[in-house]
Amino acid sequence: MRASRLLSILILLQLRGRVTAEALAREHEVSIRTIYRDMDALSAAGVPLYGDKGPGGGFQLLGGYRTQLTGLDRDEASAVLMAGMPEQAAALGIGAAAGRARNKLLAALPEAVSARAGVLGERFHLDVSDWYSAAEPTPALEPLSNAVFEGRSIRFDYQSWSQKRRWAVDPLGLVLKSGDWYLVGQAGDKRLTFKAAHIAALEVSDAQFERPTGFHLAQWWAESLARFEGALRPANATIQASPNGLKRIAALGAFAARAVEVAGPPDAQGWRAIDLPVEAGDHSALALLSCGPELRVISPTQLRRQMAELGAAIAKENAL
Repeated sequence: MRASRLLSILILLQLRGRVTAEALAREHEVSIRTIYRDMDALSAAGVPLYGDKGPGGGFQLLGGYRTQLTGLDRDEASAVLMAGMPEQAAALGIGAAAGRARNKLLAALPEAVSARAGVLGERFHLDVSDWYSAAEPTPALEPLSNAVFEGRSIRFDYQSWSQKRRWAVDPLGLVLKSGDWYLVGQAGDKRLTFKAAHIAALEVSDAQFERPTGFHLAQWWAESLARFEGALRPANATIQASPNGLKRIAALGAFAARAVEVAGPPDAQGWRAIDLPVEAGDHSALALLSCGPELRVISPTQLRRQMAELGAAIAKENAL
């Protein structure tokens, strides 16, 4: 543990130049006294260190000293792909490892390249969350990710929109979409998706399972999304919309934006016709009401009727 910390301190000094004992203590969750002992150990090992006391002081390496001892341990290697997403890495329980991996990668680069990569990290940030929404708490995420990493079968309670059920699953992977985590798992002969925030009473088995041959998480996820969207919106509606209406329809989602992109030519008033995938029930009518009087439904008749009935009900409840 101490050897790993000494290497981490050495890399931080190489990357940051001057670092205070207080900052190093916070970074490694040890006391300042321990950091001073670590500095003595590095000096005894021949590392050229210089330290200043007082405000503006700190430790630094002398003479452009650089280390090449940047090998990744198991956790760091596992976390390297999460190095640009610290919050998500922390949620998986590998936040510290991701930070160490990032520092080691930077330290292994030539100085000019490392400096540019450091600037990139300071000036560009990836935020995977949707606007105006917060991800649901996911208390089971860290043990769930461990089960995925280690290939261990799990059992858990799952609350879907319709029922609560106990599942036995082989966890094949985790997917982060729009700020929420999803588990892809094998349950018997079915491959299913579970929202990780709805998983409770998780039990991880000691037994490891054999992953399906030829399974690729990213490919399966893309195909699953396509199947889901097709089943969610099984019909098409013909709609005419004004230029403002087209903008409002496109804001309903990627499926709507795609329909707007291939809209028909404008008429004399600038209105254009689109074929829009729609859901069953009144879900689509409720969504389209947000576009106001900037559209008219041509077909199907049922959707047109739902729009008229909802509009009349709203007018009645809000009459002056």
